[in-house]
Amino acid sequence: MSENNDELIKAQNELIGILFEIIKRLQSNNDLDEEYFQIISKKVRTEIENSRLNKITKERENNAEIVSRLLKQIESN
Repeated sequence: MSENNDELIKAQNELIGILFEIIKRLQSNNDLDEEYFQIISKKVRTEIENSRLNKITKERENNAEIVSRLLKQIESN
């Protein structure tokens, strides 16, 4: 019985860790969205701002890929 409880607790802790990472990545994308829209709404952008837009897009895509992988990991368990 204790062994089953230990396994259950371990599984719950893993799930909590995965969910925490998902929330962290989604919040990061939300913050990046705010910055993205502030820059994109300008009529004239500097080269630095255009470069930042590219970095934001890449970071958002990376976060989305990681979230997708984590959700698949939850599904498979």
